[in-house]
Amino acid sequence: MSSAATFAARLRWWRTHRGWSQLSLAHRAEVSQRHISFLELGRTQPSREMVLRLAAVLEVPLRQQNALLHAAGFAPMWRESGLAESALSIVDRALDHVLRQHEPYPALVVDRQWNVLRENRASRQLTSFLNGTPERAPDPAAPVNLADVLLGPHLLRPLIVNWLDVAHALVQIVHADALSDGSEETAALLARLLRYPDVPKLADIPRLEQPREPILTIEFRKDSIAFKLFTVIATLGTPQDITAQEIRIESFFPADSNTARLLEGWAAEG
Repeated sequence: MSSAATFAARLRWWRTHRGWSQLSLAHRAEVSQRHISFLELGRTQPSREMVLRLAAVLEVPLRQQNALLHAAGFAPMWRESGLAESALSIVDRALDHVLRQHEPYPALVVDRQWNVLRENRASRQLTSFLNGTPERAPDPAAPVNLADVLLGPHLLRPLIVNWLDVAHALVQIVHADALSDGSEETAALLARLLRYPDVPKLADIPRLEQPREPILTIEFRKDSIAFKLFTVIATLGTPQDITAQEIRIESFFPADSNTARLLEGWAAEG
């Protein structure tokens, strides 16, 4: 959707993006279908309150809510703060606390497009082992993209035993993100991932060659060392800042006792 799109075009795009009829949206927003029709035709200009009501009903993310407000001639409502700013100091401390408490298991913070913003010591140790490089903290000026690292042909992909299953799951997650946030950035990320060699398409059916585990694990093997991890992804509840809404914490857990011993051993050595 063009950044110059009118409010009418944006409203129509979000409604069709959600797969709703005008009547369905009108019912959810408790307005008449005629009013929705006039808004989408540009024959009626919305109030600020109506923009926010429709955005809430359509579950439009905060960043795109600001775009809707701007297109309707109103000032943005939602602030986008840096994690280092005082406005997000409690969030910043909470993220550091979560990362520390997850030791000796890896955990990292990523943004909406899977760029790594920060990680704990265990995550840096894991990355150093897999890449064969010294430990280093994430560079905010040039963040590493976790999705590219997992699906690109020359990084971690050769070390992932069940790469096809992992790739299929990650493509589905990014596709769901693109449907949810409607942003050009997430759509571009999805398109980039699908261009990588052998990345499964959305319509591809996962292999069913053996009974499925209750949760997908990532199985790594480097030289003679093999280990299995699964992830828990958390978001902040009730965010009222764009940055706070878009960040995620991805925590890795050992999927077997051998992996737990390996990670705990690295922590003891470090």
